[in-house]
Amino acid sequence: MGTEDAIKIMRALANGQNPENGEVLKAGDPCLSAESVKALNKALSALIQQEQWEKNRPPNAFRTWTRSEDTQVCDELRKGIALDEMAKLHHRTVPAILARLMKLGKISPVSAQLA
Repeated sequence: MGTEDAIKIMRALANGQNPENGEVLKAGDPCLSAESVKALNKALSALIQQEQWEKNRPPNAFRTWTRSEDTQVCDELRKGIALDEMAKLHHRTVPAILARLMKLGKISPVSAQLA
């Protein structure tokens, strides 16, 4: 099941509908309790955020770093290129750039917090 399908199901349940046929849930259905509706809406919100992240994440997110890319990111750091620019160049997030530079021993965790 994909995120989009899960969102449709959660939205129907939160609105008091059977996700399979759209019929209104019967009184006493556990999905209609106030706590269940709150939980469904909270889960729905998290799913929507996940879907947004999946649609907008950089193309290289979660991809293995190559030796060439390691060399490039180190050179860019030496040249003083801004972290957000480095992230754009490598199609990654700023936290991913920071994590890689720390792993390569080019910056310390303290300097990463200041970035």
